[in-house]
Amino acid sequence: MDMENLMAQAKALQDNVAAAQEKLGGMRIKGLSKNGACIIDMTGKYDVVSVTLNPNIKSMDIADIESSVLSALQDAKSKADDLIDNVMSEATAGMPLPK
Repeated sequence: MDMENLMAQAKALQDNVAAAQEKLGGMRIKGLSKNGACIIDMTGKYDVVSVTLNPNIKSMDIADIESSVLSALQDAKSKADDLIDNVMSEATAGMPLPK
């Protein structure tokens, strides 16, 4: 394989990854708490866009509210991780990337 061809492939990969990152920034994930008291809206780049609390949360104690928010955040992050894996896998066409 000649160097010019290798450089062209590297540039194409770089362009694909940049486009995938931009795409992820526009994608939304909703994380839900286990008890349904909290919803976290997050982008595919882990930016939290909004936090929605169920009005019934007023009757919960602080520990339960904190647990609900944390649960929703963990759900959103897990879904974002899966989304990122899928989008980046498509962008890199299965090529292994260094970690």
